[in-house]
Amino acid sequence: MKPVLITTEYRGVFAGLIPDDQDLKARSMPLNEARMAIYWGTTKGVMELCETGPTDQSKISSKADIPMLHGIAAVIAITAEAWEKWQTH
Repeated sequence: MKPVLITTEYRGVFAGLIPDDQDLKARSMPLNEARMAIYWGTTKGVMELCETGPTDQSKISSKADIPMLHGIAAVIAITAEAWEKWQTH
């Protein structure tokens, strides 16, 4: 499993785990251990959530498995440092 940030056409921003062999061109996919960015709280935009993770100002949801997330617009890699913060925020 690898950590990714997924944006949706509905303006959702989620971080979670996908299988290593997941088809990244899919418009729908499951997302395990998912958390939603309710408020980014970044100074460098949504990509900061991928590089360094949520900030002290970010508002992040509780964790849940999403059996099928629809309307995927982008799948972006998350660094190990950022994923650690997503899990503990």
